[in-house]
Amino acid sequence: MSAQYPVARPRRLRRTPALRRLVAGTRLHAADLILPLFVKEGISEPQPVASMPGVVQHTRDSVRKAAHEAAEAGVGGLILFGIPAAKDARGSAADDPDGVLQVALRDVSAEVGDSLVVMADTCLDEFTDHGHCGILTPSGDVDNDATLERYASIAVAQASAGSQMVAPSGMMDGQVGAIRAALDDAGYGNTPILSYAVKYASAFYGPFRDAAECAPQFGDRSTHQQDPAGPLGEALREIRLDLAEGADAVMVKPAMAYLDVITRVRDEVEVPVAAYQVSGEYAMIEAAAANGWVDRDRLIMESLVAIKRAGADLILTYWATEVARRI
Repeated sequence: MSAQYPVARPRRLRRTPALRRLVAGTRLHAADLILPLFVKEGISEPQPVASMPGVVQHTRDSVRKAAHEAAEAGVGGLILFGIPAAKDARGSAADDPDGVLQVALRDVSAEVGDSLVVMADTCLDEFTDHGHCGILTPSGDVDNDATLERYASIAVAQASAGSQMVAPSGMMDGQVGAIRAALDDAGYGNTPILSYAVKYASAFYGPFRDAAECAPQFGDRSTHQQDPAGPLGEALREIRLDLAEGADAVMVKPAMAYLDVITRVRDEVEVPVAAYQVSGEYAMIEAAAANGWVDRDRLIMESLVAIKRAGADLILTYWATEVARRI
């Protein structure tokens, strides 16, 4: 800088709302946002999720309505999570053509068409009776390679049901390659993969497990999700492996506590980078706002701007429709 105070006055560009808007370096767009939706089999009315105020487990009818509202608001995409009436050890409902998730995909795709991107979570934890993300060995460990076969079948079922993108979230080694090969063999070579490439074994997921009814019945997911204290190089390695296997876009999850990781990933790759503002992030803001401790609307926008500024191209957030209407 050549000029100094009093000639240089940074406050000049912050003096009015119009000036601040003109020079804003980070801008949120409705099309950047992806809305997660939960649909539950066998219910007649939407069921509120106690730990996530404002979020519900949807019926077939209400999920269509929510999808329509998101599309009308200009939201870029939505991702569906299914909760079946019956679960078993292999998550049989996950790839059942008449299972809750496939039925919802067909319903929502018919409702919104191409006005936004309809995608599906490609995993097993919502569908297994043990709550883990894969097939278990007799000793109770997740069998990585047996799980890949299930993910491949699930992805094909989702694409067949109308999912325009699949999003594997289980953090199994080789999951993207297995899914890419299965989709290509089944004639879905144009279906992109958004990989949960960097997913941490985080305490921020607690409310989600209420919403998706997928809490592990024993143990945890530390053997396949990343250690929050692990080296950043491990995250970048996961990204490179997924891209080499055919991922079209990558995700960092959670967002708030891993803004540094989002930035490094954005600097490393040439594909879209998504970040998931997860259930714990949502619940903390809603709870603090309900107690009158924070300005809810400002904090929602500030949190999303921070994720965008860190480098995320796409943001999965439970406030997607609300924020899209606001901006």
